[in-house]
Amino acid sequence: QVHVVESGGGLVQPGGSLRLSCAASGIIFSAYAMGWYRQSPGKQRDLVAAITSGGTTNYADFVKGRFTISRDNAKNTVYLQMNTLKPEDTAVYYCYAWGTGHWGQGTQVTVSS
Repeated sequence: QVHVVESGGGLVQPGGSLRLSCAASGIIFSAYAMGWYRQSPGKQRDLVAAITSGGTTNYADFVKGRFTISRDNAKNTVYLQMNTLKPEDTAVYYCYAWGTGHWGQGTQVTVSS
């Protein structure tokens, strides 16, 4: 059974940083691409960043230069380091294991003074 669990969200001031973690189990983690998405109320779920099994990364234009996705296959975990956060980054952030159809439950990130 596949499980995807996010953690690390919270409240941060504009300009601050957070690191999200996503632990996946029930799959051969190293074989799968992983992605971070986000969704704000009333809006569609957008891809934020993705990382292939080989470590190639891709970012949405609105986070390039501020966010970094990485993975630790020994820990079955993918990370999203978020720097220089803006109020418009406020959303629920979801982790997705591509090819499995499995999403995490999401973690809330709120950027506000």
